[in-house]
Amino acid sequence: MDAIQDYLLGLADDELILGHRDSEWCGRAPILEEDIAFANIALDEIGHADLWYGLLAELSGEDPDTYPDRLVYFREPMDYHNIQMVELPIGDWAFTILRQYLFDACEQVRLEALAHSQYTPLANIASKIVKEEFYHYRHTSVWVQRLGLGSSESHLRMQNALDDIWPYTAQMTQPMAGEDSLVQAGIVPDSSQLQSIWQAKVIPFLQECSLALPDLPGMALQREEHTPYLRVLIEEMQSVARSEANAVW
Repeated sequence: MDAIQDYLLGLADDELILGHRDSEWCGRAPILEEDIAFANIALDEIGHADLWYGLLAELSGEDPDTYPDRLVYFREPMDYHNIQMVELPIGDWAFTILRQYLFDACEQVRLEALAHSQYTPLANIASKIVKEEFYHYRHTSVWVQRLGLGSSESHLRMQNALDDIWPYTAQMTQPMAGEDSLVQAGIVPDSSQLQSIWQAKVIPFLQECSLALPDLPGMALQREEHTPYLRVLIEEMQSVARSEANAVW
């Protein structure tokens, strides 16, 4: 697969799988207002995935109306290119909120850079998405602060979530396959630079919320490596489409 196509597939799969995980809170969030808000965040993430899949279809010479569905519903789990962090089970509310915050912060940094891409279609989509992601980031930031500085129970749950999630965050800014050529062409930003910007954004904020970074090394994971949780998620997500493979939706 061409480097830019591989890059777009990673962006799309991250959004799709995280959106699916977020959707699992529908009807289960701690308050009714948040149930509605988080359902909307899930829909946004899946909508962003569809934009990246659509651009991938154009680059591949495929039908943008049918290609995204084929990618989502008829690929095997090992063919997905999402990071492991987004496929982990939702856990408790603290885990979900912290994962969403860390992802949103990194995505905001990446999208702001992609908005200046020399590849105009990519820049246009990034410019559109980053406006919505700003609200996601602001929303989750409030929750991280509320729980981190809340009761002893909420703080403990947030600290446990950070301890569990932090090693997985290294994969968010790990260079994707073929990225060097795209960076040189001004199409995508250098992932190593994104990492330093992201860390400067999140680490002081986490400390302000009385959360201590765990002394754990980040995991060097390839996007083709997945946890057993992804297969269960994919089988559930694809069950209806695969039961009626010839149906027109």
